[in-house]
Amino acid sequence: MKQEKILSAIGLVLLVFLVGTVDAQQIRKAGLNAGTFLSIGVGARAAGLGSAVTTLGGDANQIFWNPAGTALQDERFQATFSYNKWIADLKQNAAAITYNMPGVGTFGVGFITFGVSGIPADRDIYTAPDLIPFQIDQNPAATYDYRDMALAVNFSRYFFEKLTLGVTAKYVNEKIDDQSVAAVAFDFGSIYRIGVADWQIGARMQNLGSDFKYYDIAYSLPLTFSIGTSIKPYKHENHSLLLAVDGVKTQDGPQYLYAGGEYTFMNMISLRGGYKFNYSGTQSQSTSTRNAINTTLEGYSLGAGLNVDVSGYKVVVDYAFTKMDLFDNAQRVSLRFGWK
Repeated sequence: MKQEKILSAIGLVLLVFLVGTVDAQQIRKAGLNAGTFLSIGVGARAAGLGSAVTTLGGDANQIFWNPAGTALQDERFQATFSYNKWIADLKQNAAAITYNMPGVGTFGVGFITFGVSGIPADRDIYTAPDLIPFQIDQNPAATYDYRDMALAVNFSRYFFEKLTLGVTAKYVNEKIDDQSVAAVAFDFGSIYRIGVADWQIGARMQNLGSDFKYYDIAYSLPLTFSIGTSIKPYKHENHSLLLAVDGVKTQDGPQYLYAGGEYTFMNMISLRGGYKFNYSGTQSQSTSTRNAINTTLEGYSLGAGLNVDVSGYKVVVDYAFTKMDLFDNAQRVSLRFGWK
């Protein structure tokens, strides 16, 4: 009991710290990273919660967030697929499979593809004989494709009843027309269950690895650190309310605060909402006398889910809507299967 009180106090301090990050003012460093598709959230449930998902567990989609969250306890196998209609005709597809090996841990594999096809090409073609050897663009096609891809291998485990740790190794590739680059990266994560009102705290570090090298210039992947907490202040029979908060620091941006809530009734239908604080609005810092720049992109998120559990088989369908500024709104759909 004494240990639970201490950990509850730590969790409260953590929550206060996360709220305090909203006021942290830092200059944005846009353009520092490559492979930024890795920062676009995967999964409709995660999007509906405003990406405050560091402490969520038992979900194969966590292979793309906190690798500790893939650990299965009540299920033997999970498979999930997600589709995201992103801005500017960009589309994201992701899938993952996890398997719980008793006494060992949970193993998982997954992939993400992201991009757009059929972009009109405006090519620079050298015609002078002495310049032809320096011609870089060898593709004569009238259009070109932009395609990102990440392949992930994951392992997670309950090291004791309350603590879960996980790691994900990723191969990342980015291809534009006939030019491509590749890198290798790792994600690390942990989730600790305090045991009071389903209170959990967690941490994750993503995209620690090698650089993309375009010709002679190297760009790092979007290194991200996050700490989070979640709690169910209301839980009665088949009804529950989940509240989650994440403090997130990216290499090329300021500190963010993600917050979300989920109300589930009859253990079947879930309604969600989320928002990213310090993510939208204007960037007031400037080294010149010009006016603040509008950096708004994502606004609020809304979502819903349907969970059907019959004879040891579970089917979950999730949908999320994200309000966007300047671009078309984003919509995500996810489908997850589980076997006990």
